[in-house]
Amino acid sequence: MEGNILIVDDEEVVIKSCERILSPAGYNVKGATSGEEAINILQNGGFDLVITDLKMPGIDGMELIRWLRKNSPHAGIIVITGYPSQESIRDALQLGIIDYLPKPFSPELLLDITEKAMNTVKAKKIEEKPVEVKDVEAKIGEIMSAIGQNKGKPGALIPVLQQVQEILGYLPPTVQRIIAKELNLPVSEVHAVVSFYSFFTMKPKGKHNIRVCLGTACYVKRANEILGKLKEILGIEEGGITEDRKYSLETVRCLGACGLAPVVMVNHDTHGAVDPVKVGDIIKQYN
Repeated sequence: MEGNILIVDDEEVVIKSCERILSPAGYNVKGATSGEEAINILQNGGFDLVITDLKMPGIDGMELIRWLRKNSPHAGIIVITGYPSQESIRDALQLGIIDYLPKPFSPELLLDITEKAMNTVKAKKIEEKPVEVKDVEAKIGEIMSAIGQNKGKPGALIPVLQQVQEILGYLPPTVQRIIAKELNLPVSEVHAVVSFYSFFTMKPKGKHNIRVCLGTACYVKRANEILGKLKEILGIEEGGITEDRKYSLETVRCLGACGLAPVVMVNHDTHGAVDPVKVGDIIKQYN
């Protein structure tokens, strides 16, 4: 079976044992000897399953599980512990772990529980709808109302796109297909209009959309450092959106405020002469 697994245990012998058992079964296995190291690894994503000890120095297993639930909710979790108690297992189950392994465990038990957990994770992924589909379903009544108000009018497409974007925040392929069908237009025509006008966007925006100017005047005054710092603070790349949809990040070539360089805009607020070191203070204003 395929899948990426992170083993978190302050005893390296446990990590090595898990690697020896799971790797031949087709899993990609990586180890971390502390909760802190695990979080650093997990911030880059890519893990289907985390198998973690509960009792560790520093960030313990329960803290790690809470972090995972907030920052990587799709990852499955198995607990391994040499000191299982009803209370600790109950608390871990309430946080959504899939199963637990008491130490010491046999290779057969580890393989069996891991396979079941991986199947659970993959089943959930199949069941989950793409984010854009969920967004459209949640707002379908308002979207259909906006289309209905303009349907049959000359040049209805652009007003419909404007209104739907105000409702949804962006124009993903799912909603473009709905608009095309309702207005009796080719999907290619709707997509061409959305792609042509810079006002329209096919990517979701956060509650607070952050734009960093990379024009010449801003660039020579360390705008690239500002962008790098924002990526670090928000944990997203250019064009991305935070998991809670609170912030999105993009770059532009000019914001028309060269005299204030370097410039960052948050929603409609312009921040000039931004110091890369203090860019976090701007973000705090929008918490």
